[in-house]
Amino acid sequence: MSALTDGLRRLLSEPALNNVDPDSPEFTLAHRRILETKPLTRAVFTDFYRRCCSADERYFGASRSHARVELGSGAGFMKEVAPDVYTSDVKFLPFVDLVARGEELPFADSSLRAVYAINVLHHVSDPRSLFRELTRVLAPGGGVVMIEPYYGPVARFLFQRLFTSEAYEPHAREWSEHGRDQPASGANQALSYVILRRDRARWEREFPQLELVLDQPHTHLSYVASGGVNFRQLVPNGMVNAVSRLERLLAPIDRWLALQHTLVVRRRTA
Repeated sequence: MSALTDGLRRLLSEPALNNVDPDSPEFTLAHRRILETKPLTRAVFTDFYRRCCSADERYFGASRSHARVELGSGAGFMKEVAPDVYTSDVKFLPFVDLVARGEELPFADSSLRAVYAINVLHHVSDPRSLFRELTRVLAPGGGVVMIEPYYGPVARFLFQRLFTSEAYEPHAREWSEHGRDQPASGANQALSYVILRRDRARWEREFPQLELVLDQPHTHLSYVASGGVNFRQLVPNGMVNAVSRLERLLAPIDRWLALQHTLVVRRRTA
């Protein structure tokens, strides 16, 4: 089984990423070029951005004069959906606004309405520092929208087999086990499950000013068919709309099929 999985992974991997260090800026630049050529992957990211903005509108009551920031923007294109959002990454990249780490945010106290973080939490070397910083920089009523690998049965099966540079360990003893110099590799993709589901009571004790207000599973067929930014697209470009429609029809069973989930954490007003 392992040999078959390894063979499929090699067959489906994006050739543009061969022998590129996943922690290097060159890896992100390669992702950017891949995004520009894969309409289904772009559709997946566009949906993620819209989910962030929609959750912001629904759940955050901080003043609209406060700024919105995306962490770990990487190769993405958030500004095409929300031009006023400041983009950031831990690496210097020509298409982001600033270099910033989630554990050391360069913003004043209570200055942000919203933080967006797509596939960021599980790459943070010290999640406790991230949540402390979010408590500090978010205005009361503001919050963070995170999109992370889900913990349902299909997600567990795939994520434990898809990636060689990242693990999926729902039984990990610690919240994070990789270093600051590994922004892309060595991560535990089950970290959102570990912190905000398995260890939620501990998280609530440690961060009483924060509250989890949404944990919503979504995205499965489109992610697999697109190949994401690491694997080849599996369907022709002409099937983008059909895949999206089928995924919407299957939404009632997302709790079993989903590969991603949206988490909304809000800073309490009192």
